[in-house]
Amino acid sequence: MDGPHILWYFPAMNQAKVPSWQLYGEVNGFPDILHVEQVVDRAAGLNWTIEPHRHLHLHQLFLLTSGDIHLTLDDQPQTIAPPIVINIPRGTVHSFSFSAGTEGLVVTLPADDFPDLFTAPAETAAALARVFTLRPDAALGHRFAALARAHSGNVAFRQTLLRAEAAALIAEVLEKDMELHASPASLDPRILRFAAMVRDQVTRRFSLDALAEALGLSPRHLSRLCKAETGLTAQGYFEAQKMREACRLLVYTRMSVQQIGYHLGFDDPAYFSRTFQRNLHLSPSAYRARFDR
Repeated sequence: MDGPHILWYFPAMNQAKVPSWQLYGEVNGFPDILHVEQVVDRAAGLNWTIEPHRHLHLHQLFLLTSGDIHLTLDDQPQTIAPPIVINIPRGTVHSFSFSAGTEGLVVTLPADDFPDLFTAPAETAAALARVFTLRPDAALGHRFAALARAHSGNVAFRQTLLRAEAAALIAEVLEKDMELHASPASLDPRILRFAAMVRDQVTRRFSLDALAEALGLSPRHLSRLCKAETGLTAQGYFEAQKMREACRLLVYTRMSVQQIGYHLGFDDPAYFSRTFQRNLHLSPSAYRARFDR
């Protein structure tokens, strides 16, 4: 069993294969209002390899400017060529293999300390909740550098300056992403709140009535809004998020299919397997087998 320095995402340590860290490899509380570090500061001492992990409460932006980089996001491996910016929302399982001497910056923001960026109805919340990459221009590189300078400095009103620089960086990253990828307009703020509630309750049973009441909507109105914004009914959206979490558990833990079903709020493991098959067109065991090494 792994030592006590690791905080595991699942309560049964012998079931888990992917840890949840504060900063990578660290279990202590977050050290500042935000954190900025060079890739070399952490990766060089780890043979330029960052093993699969996720941050439950931290959002990260990477600016990678040189090197050969192999990245896995959830279960999707890819090779990326710098310069590149990577947006990694909280909860996303990710790993890196860098060539020696890779250069870049990592910006880490505690999402709960920046509700104006990450919490609905913030206009940036929906865009930041998805993984994306983009090619930075010189102006965006200067914005990362300005935040790094503010972080390393010891000036008056430092926290205010860091908040302002972080917000400016986020705004510029998202504006660039919209220019490059024609991102759709922000979701209805009520659906953003619904999505956040679903994320927090993905291991529980779904109660459309309770969620609709919390949003001040009728169940029918909530489902109509959800269908218009996401293409799925409220029930369908909740089920899709459960299946997304099921995929993560199958790939990154040693939990049995039955345990995963119970963990996700299914009383009947056979019903969980049928639901997974209907959504993924594979049984849970067959899906796991695709990633066994």
